[in-house]
Formats: sequence, C-alpha cells, structure tokens
Amino acid sequence: MYFNVLITVALGNRLKSAGAVLVGKLVTGSLAYDDIWYGGRTRNPWNTQEFSTGSSAGPAACTSAGMVPFAIGSETAGSITYPAARCGVTALRPSFGTIGRSGVMSISESLDKLGPFCRTAADCAVILDVIRGNDPDDLASSEMPFDDPFSLDLTKITVGYLDDAEMEVVQVLESKGVNVIPFKLNYTVSSVQGILNITMDVDMLAHFDEWQRHGQDDLYEAQDQWPIELRRARVIPAVDYVQAQRARGKLILEVQESFTVDAFIGNATDWERVCMGNLVGMPVVVIPVGFAEICNQQPSSNSSQRRAITTGIFTPHGRDYIALGLAMAYQSVTDHHKQRPPIDDIEVHVPDSRTPTAVHPRNLHG
Repeated sequence: MYFNVLITVALGNRLKSAGAVLVGKLVTGSLAYDDIWYGGRTRNPWNTQEFSTGSSAGPAACTSAGMVPFAIGSETAGSITYPAARCGVTALRPSFGTIGRSGVMSISESLDKLGPFCRTAADCAVILDVIRGNDPDDLASSEMPFDDPFSLDLTKITVGYLDDAEMEVVQVLESKGVNVIPFKLNYTVSSVQGILNITMDVDMLAHFDEWQRHGQDDLYEAQDQWPIELRRARVIPAVDYVQAQRARGKLILEVQESFTVDAFIGNATDWERVCMGNLVGMPVVVIPVGFAEICNQQPSSNSSQRRAITTGIFTPHGRDYIALGLAMAYQSVTDHHKQRPPIDDIEVHVPDSRTPTAVHPRNLHG
C-alpha cells in the first residue's frame, strides 16, 4: 500500500503492476511551497509543536508516523530533503530524469524530480526500481542504468566526508570495508543560490502567469510566499535568465570534474548544497542517524518527543545505486531508522497553525 501526494499515469501503472495499492493522496504545501495548505499546516510526528516543512509534507509526515510504508513526493529545491530530515525518515532525491513526471504540476522542468519516502534505504531501492524509466510524455526522463545496490562491493568504494558529515556514519562505513577520506567538492561558480532562484521563479511564473494576472493569487494561503516571489520574477531581465543558465552549465561541468570519489557524506539540508545538488541533478539519500532532546521543551514535560538528526549520502548523477547501497550498509548495523515517533504523546500547547517556523524561506519549496 502507499499514500501518494503526486501520482502520474505512468508511475501509478508501474506501482500497480508491482502489486502496490493506492489508498489515498497526501497533502503538499500549496503550489509546492512549504507545509501550508488550505486545511492548515502539516506537523512533524517527532515533535508536534513544529511543522514538517515542505513541500512534500504529507509523504514525509505519514511515512514517519508509520501510517504508510512508503509515499511519493517531489523536489525542485528541497522538498524531499527538508521534510525527510525534519521528520526523520529515509528518502531518495534521485538523479534528474530517473522518474517520469507527466501529469505532475510543474514548477521548473529542468529541476523537478519525484522520489520515494520510505522507512529504509532498501525500501527506497525497491520502489525506485519499480517507478524509474522512460516516460513517453516526459522528454527529460530516460532508461538510466540502475545497478543492484544490494550487491554493492563496499571494499571497492571510496567515500569522502565533508566537514559537516555525521562521523558515526563515516565510522560505520569504514568498519564495513569502505575507503573513507576527507573531501571537499570544489567549484568556482559563486552565485549558486541566485542561479536556482532565477531559474525556479521565472519557470514557475511561466506556468502560473495567467493565475496571477487574473488575481487568483489573492486566494493563496500564504501571501508572503509565491504571490510575492512571482511578482519579483516579472522584473528579472531575460538576459539575466540566460546568464544564469550559462553559469549553471559551468557549475555542472565543475562539479563533475571535482567529484573524484564514489560518494560523499554531508548535511543534506545545507542550503547551498541543496541548490547545487538540484541544479546539477545530483542524487542524495537522506537517512536518520539519531534523535536528540528538544532544547526548548519544558523541564516538567513528560513528552518523549525528539528532534531527528539526519545526514545525506551524495553520488554523481546516475549513481543512485551507490548512495542506496551505502545507506543500506549503514542501516544494517544501526536501528535509528526503526524508531517510531510518539504520535500518541501530544503536548497540550499547540501553536497557531498559521505561525511560520524559523526556517529560511528559500528552504521551504520545490
């Protein structure tokens, strides 16, 4: 069974053919931005006093709560990585073009991706193998090779770790025979966040131009989000958009040349890394690596709610199987992914569902 926020004919048929049962659709942030939708806001099952982030809010929260074994979400700029990290679940943002997107609301055709939220990396591998492949109605999709992550020879893999990597993951993989080394991904393009902002906002405006021109954005749930951003996009000169795409091409080449390891480990929600990864189409597996006490929780509280700690395993485009194989190796000797949130342990104090949380606004959509 699966709950799904985004279902396409091609993707749905593949899941059904494999025996999956569509039991419902989960919420996404309105127009794929944040966790705010017409019915309120989606909460984090591990800490119901905070929200799930988005935009794939429903898939992350429901998979985390154990309501479904897996769900499908989407990412343009953080909408798989952020909710997965906040809700403490395993999720895959696959290589760009791996999964067909026909029928899915588009923000940016060169950035949009679909991916699974699961309880384990092994489940992510199984689901990806079912839904990947060419979609005749999505020209960006293709039949990319997908080697077996279950038979990955760890002794032949070199993994780099960044300064913000969770070292427990590094140590576990090293104990499994992986060659681990310090690593830094170098590129000279200094305007990565600006490139993503220009690309995404202008592409989004092209899709929703009429919607805004006719004043329908006045009904949007969060006026400080897409309505304002799309108005800003209208004054971006065409030359700036073209220059941004040229810089993006340079970034792709530089990242390819600098990616001298089979994979690297680092913070999956670092905003610069989120922007860079989406611009170059890089896959990442987000995995939970622990849970911590909630710092601002009342001393007298008996709540067992926690804050999820996660990290990301990144690989070059088309090497999703390596990230999945490494995540599976880590999860084979740890149990963080087996933890379940105390969904029946809800604090009395619940904040206003419309009050924004302290998260960088650019981290919330896509």
